[in-house]
Amino acid sequence: MHITGNGSASDTVTEFVLLGFPGCQELQRFLFSLFFGVYVFTMMGNGTIVCAVRWDQRLHTPMYILLGNFAFLETCYITSTVPSMLIDFLSETKTISFVGCFLQLYFFTSLGTTEAYFLCIMAYDRYLAICRPLHYPTIMTQRLCSILMSLCWVFGFLSYSVSTVQLSQLPFCGPNTIDHFLCDMDPLMALSCAPAPVTETVFYVLSSLIIILTLLYILSSYTVLLITVLKVPSAAGRQKAFSTCGSHLTVVCLFFGALLAMYVSPTADNPAEIQKIMTLFYSVVTPFLNPLIYSLRNKEMKAALKKVLRIQ
Repeated sequence: MHITGNGSASDTVTEFVLLGFPGCQELQRFLFSLFFGVYVFTMMGNGTIVCAVRWDQRLHTPMYILLGNFAFLETCYITSTVPSMLIDFLSETKTISFVGCFLQLYFFTSLGTTEAYFLCIMAYDRYLAICRPLHYPTIMTQRLCSILMSLCWVFGFLSYSVSTVQLSQLPFCGPNTIDHFLCDMDPLMALSCAPAPVTETVFYVLSSLIIILTLLYILSSYTVLLITVLKVPSAAGRQKAFSTCGSHLTVVCLFFGALLAMYVSPTADNPAEIQKIMTLFYSVVTPFLNPLIYSLRNKEMKAALKKVLRIQ
């Protein structure tokens, strides 16, 4: 354990140890190969979607612009966790600096929050397109789309800025071992030498409000949308609407399901391994599946991806 001084209560932690997924060297190498492959596929898949949206003029519509930006967000989100995991798999010390730990916490929570906001405006876009098709071109202009996306990024990175700074100001005098593969609020709060009920309460209230309110908005949007779709007389029209929205709902279920289990339901009694798996689900699995979900269920996107990949 690396702390300054001689181990008294006044000493402060200068780095943390991330236990990650303990195991023998062979297991560490296997996990490195597995997550390296997942990371490369995620970056290539989402990067291809970004290129397809940028280069194909047919995809210069709000729905695909949102999807392209969402794919870019996914590459940022998985980059906030997996590269440090890969280093830890091959490292004997598995340490992360104090500043690095809190930077990871900030970017991880901020990008996750931005993703929740993005899923909201994607639901709003689909609601307008299906429930108010005649007004859609005049309401969801590229200017409004750009404003909404900018707001997602700004508020996503503002949401946890104060909580992260408050947590970093708490005294950490040892131990410095985190039984997780990343720096998250729960394990860091547990390592603090002094209780901080206000900081902890603010974080969990904020997390619960963000997760529950964004999920309620998305579900209410899709409830109205579903009612509208069921009234469409054409079977082909209903199928197209379900196909477009099914991809989005799949991502919503994967992302919010794990978030609810992790941050809203009580997880204090859950084993550390369960918390790691739940965190993996929304931070790694969702970005990994995003290209497959959106490309396999969308003809326009499949055509654009083939064009980008030069597959005739």
